[in-house]
Amino acid sequence: MIGEKLRFNRTGLVVIDLCATYLALSLAFHLRFEVEVFPVTKGIPPFTPYLALFPIITLIWPVMFYFRGLLEGRPQRSLVEEAFAVTVAVGLASIVLYAGLGFYRDFTYSRLTLGLFAVLDVALVTLGRAGFWKAQARLWASSRHRKHALVAGAGELGRMAAAKLVEHRELGLDVVGFLDDNPGKVGMHLDGIPVLGTLDELDAVTHAHHVKMLYVALPLGAQRRAVKLLKAAEPLLLDVRVVPDLLQYYALRAGVEDLDGLPVINLTQIPLAGWNRLVKRTADVVVASFGLLALSPLLAIIAAFVKRHDGGPVFYRQLRMGLDGKSFEIIKFRTMIPDAERATGARFAHANDPRTTPVGVVLRRYSLDELPQLWNVLKGEMSLVGPRPERPEFVARFRERYPEYMSRHRVRAGITGWAQVHDLRGQTSIRKRIAHDLYYIDNWSLALDLKIIWLTLLRFWRHRHAY
Repeated sequence: MIGEKLRFNRTGLVVIDLCATYLALSLAFHLRFEVEVFPVTKGIPPFTPYLALFPIITLIWPVMFYFRGLLEGRPQRSLVEEAFAVTVAVGLASIVLYAGLGFYRDFTYSRLTLGLFAVLDVALVTLGRAGFWKAQARLWASSRHRKHALVAGAGELGRMAAAKLVEHRELGLDVVGFLDDNPGKVGMHLDGIPVLGTLDELDAVTHAHHVKMLYVALPLGAQRRAVKLLKAAEPLLLDVRVVPDLLQYYALRAGVEDLDGLPVINLTQIPLAGWNRLVKRTADVVVASFGLLALSPLLAIIAAFVKRHDGGPVFYRQLRMGLDGKSFEIIKFRTMIPDAERATGARFAHANDPRTTPVGVVLRRYSLDELPQLWNVLKGEMSLVGPRPERPEFVARFRERYPEYMSRHRVRAGITGWAQVHDLRGQTSIRKRIAHDLYYIDNWSLALDLKIIWLTLLRFWRHRHAY
C-alpha cells in the first residue's frame, strides 16, 4: 500500500516536473524572441532546435531530481525547502545540458533564453509540485478513496506505527483500531485509537470495520503469535505489512518500505515494480517491434513451409496462464498435426513424438516455433524474459503439489527465462524450474534480463530438451 502510493506519487511528480520544464522552455523562447523583453539584434531563430531539446531534457531532468531526493514520493517539510531543492536540481541539470550543447556546432542557442528557461523552470516546477500535493491532500481527505487499517499490537511498537499512519494521511489510510493479546486492554483508547479486540478476534473485527490493511507490530518474542495471525489473515484477503523490531529489520531480507523513518516490511514486494516494470515493458516493446520487423522475411519463409507441408493452419494458438493468473492465447508456429490432442488430451511433448511434423521437428529443435510470441510481447501478454507460461490444466496440477508455484505469476511470462537457459524445459524437474523462476523474480535486474537473452542466443543450437 505504502509502496504503491509512493510509486504513484513519484510518477505524478515526474510527469509534472517534465511538463513544467517543457512549458518553461517554450515560455523562455516566447519572452525572449516574441515579446522581446530584451532587444533582439540577430533575428528570430526557429523554435525547432529548442523543441529538439525536449528528449534530452526528458533524460537529464528526472535523473538529477532523483539524486537530489525530489522523487521520494512524499512532500518536503515546507514549500521553501522544496523550492530550494528544485533550484539546486534545475541548476545541476542545466549545467549538464549547457555542457552538452557546447559540443553542438550546427546551431547556437541563445544564452539569455537558456537563462530565462532555468529561472522559469524553478518557478513552474515548484508551483506544479505545490499544486500536486494540494490535490493529493484533497483526494485522500475524501472518505471514498481511503482504506481502513488495523494495527496488531498495542504496545510501544504498535502505537508508534499507528501514530505514523495517522500523521501521514496522504497515504490514504485510516487506523480504525488495535488488536492485542492482552484482554485487559480491550475497550481502552490509546492515543485516541481504540483497542477493538484480541488477536483471535481478527476475523470479526475485520468484517465489522471493513478493514483492508493489517499492520503486524508485535514484539520480537512474539513470532508464534505473528505466524498464527498471518495465517488467519490470509483467507480474509488483507494486505499485510509487518512492522519489525530493529533486530528483525536487520535480519530479514524481505522488501522494506519507509514510513517516515519507521521500517515496514512488505511481504510481497519484488524488484520488478514501479519504474523497473516500466523500463522492462519499454524494452519489451522496442525489441519486439524491431524483432518482428527484422525477422519478417524469416517468419514468412517458415509460414510458407508449415503451410506447404500439409495445408493446415500456419499458427497454433493455445490457452496459457500469465501475469496475475490471467489466461491468454499464446501464438506459435504449428509444429504438430492438426488436432494433435484430440485423442490424448493435454500432455507434454516428448522425444520422437509421432504427432510432430517433419517441419515441426526442425522448428522445435531450434525454438523457431516460438518467434510469433513477439506479438504476444507487443500486446503486453508476455515479456521477452520471464517464467514460461503453462496451460491452465497443468497449472491446476502443479499448484496442488507445489503451493509456491503460483508465485511465478507475479510477473509476465516470458519467451525465454532463467530456467530455460539452464536446460529446464519440457519434461524436466518441475521443482527445479520453480526454484529457477523464483530466483529470477526475486533477483530481477535489467542486467539479468540481458544475461538471459545472451545465454539464449548462445545456446540456440543445443537445447537438449526441445522436442
